[in-house]
Amino acid sequence: MHTLFAPWRMAYISQADKIECIFCAFPREDKDEERLILVRGEECFVMLNAFPYNPGHLMIAPYRHTGNYDDLTNDELLEMNLLAQKCIKVIRNAMSPQGFNLGVNMGKIAGAGFEGHVHLHLVPRWNGDTNFMPVVGDVKVLPEALHETYRALLECWRKYE
Repeated sequence: MHTLFAPWRMAYISQADKIECIFCAFPREDKDEERLILVRGEECFVMLNAFPYNPGHLMIAPYRHTGNYDDLTNDELLEMNLLAQKCIKVIRNAMSPQGFNLGVNMGKIAGAGFEGHVHLHLVPRWNGDTNFMPVVGDVKVLPEALHETYRALLECWRKYE
């Protein structure tokens, strides 16, 4: 077995059960770039995933703390999906992906990292983005730094306002 050392993760692991919901805490702060919040709507906001599957992996969440997709108000549901639609246009323009995955994980068993706050994942996909590294090495390679992706998407987003 190979060992990948990631000592910076211990700070998160040791506090994981004490961490406030990021989808509640981050929007209250005035640190959009630091927290990777790309855009704020009336009911929902868009942020980059700090642990992305691929570059440009976004999450769209309502400001209101609710864990179930079926508990979203009509306004939250509509804005979440309209933001997703616009995010697809922005990412297509900025990054030229060949496809997308969109999904909501509800509940821990479904893979929800923050099961108490529903959010929509939007993951751009490219031919070959699943390569030998995750299959053989159990390691994911991200070719771009998060803040570079953030700046590129923010610049492109502004073109669509």
